[in-house]
Amino acid sequence: MLTKKKKDAVIKKFRTHEHDTGSPEVQIAVLTEEMKELSEHLKLHRHDFSSRRGLLRKVSLRRRLLRYLQRENEARYEELAKKLKLKRLPAFTKDATLKQMDDEPFIETPVGEEGPKEETK
Repeated sequence: MLTKKKKDAVIKKFRTHEHDTGSPEVQIAVLTEEMKELSEHLKLHRHDFSSRRGLLRKVSLRRRLLRYLQRENEARYEELAKKLKLKRLPAFTKDATLKQMDDEPFIETPVGEEGPKEETK
């Protein structure tokens, strides 16, 4: 758990305006710091499964926030990823996903029909 001082320092570093506490950048930065602390805790306490579950939840939430920021404002996403030294997420678009689905047939033959029949002699 982050102390109030650490959390305030992170917020001050990543805020977009003076009273900002909820922008995606701030949320992602706070989650990243919490994840670092939880990772250190889990190195010492390997069997603390409830903390591991909490860490996985934070990872998932941060991933969703990163996708949102990437989709809404690519420049802000790139800047934040550099500051936090994060790996970049691959670009996600609905068009790319749909195109990928169109390239691969879902069902080879329609239901009720059989494939080509071979003649036997």
